[in-house]
Amino acid sequence: MPFVQIAGLPIELVRKRMRSLRLTVYAGGRIRVSVPLQTPGAAIEAFVEARRAWIEKHQQRFATREPVPAPLRYETGETVPYLGEAYELQVCPTPGRAHVDFRPEARQLHLHVPAGSTAAQREAVLGAWYRQQLKRLLPGLLTKWEPVVGRAAAAWGVKQMRTRWGTCNIGARRIWLNLELIKRPLPCLEYVLVHELTHLHERLHNARFWGLMDQFLPDWRTSRTELNRIQLTPNASPDAD
Repeated sequence: MPFVQIAGLPIELVRKRMRSLRLTVYAGGRIRVSVPLQTPGAAIEAFVEARRAWIEKHQQRFATREPVPAPLRYETGETVPYLGEAYELQVCPTPGRAHVDFRPEARQLHLHVPAGSTAAQREAVLGAWYRQQLKRLLPGLLTKWEPVVGRAAAAWGVKQMRTRWGTCNIGARRIWLNLELIKRPLPCLEYVLVHELTHLHERLHNARFWGLMDQFLPDWRTSRTELNRIQLTPNASPDAD
């Protein structure tokens, strides 16, 4: 879709049947403004100008994000992350059940797989180990943080998510955490967990919500900044709107 200059900014302008104006900043800094069909140009200009600081803040945040790393081949000598640390991958052809042997003292992670395994098969074995480790950590973290927050999850789970680190179904009191968190420092995992538990107090990201976060986890901003540097997937859905 062609871009137009509005308030001095290149804007992807979309006119469609809707009731109010909507502004979205995508990863990469692209700006889209969706407006009702008959919205005059002056109203669009004023709408964008009033939100210039918000736009620039999110564009700057996206500009400082880490690029999505090149895909791994899951071969010996590559580096893989675990809880914020880098470990050398050692692929070990092994008969029998595929498994991972974690050797933190050697800064290595040994991937035992059948000879002739494909990159996809090796990725699946490592992914299963990541999932197992995250599920192993979560019960203890819930025991630690639920009394602090004063709310308990009725259920929780782990899944791969393209644009979110965590979600909370408030009605069901069910929390989902992104599998990618097992690759990040433990405080980042704790931040997301506390964040989702806090939604059991307050649904919206409003002043009350962030005030509760200050109370439960005073250093939460450090972990949020760390996570905001990471682009989970290229060309993903909007990160901020």
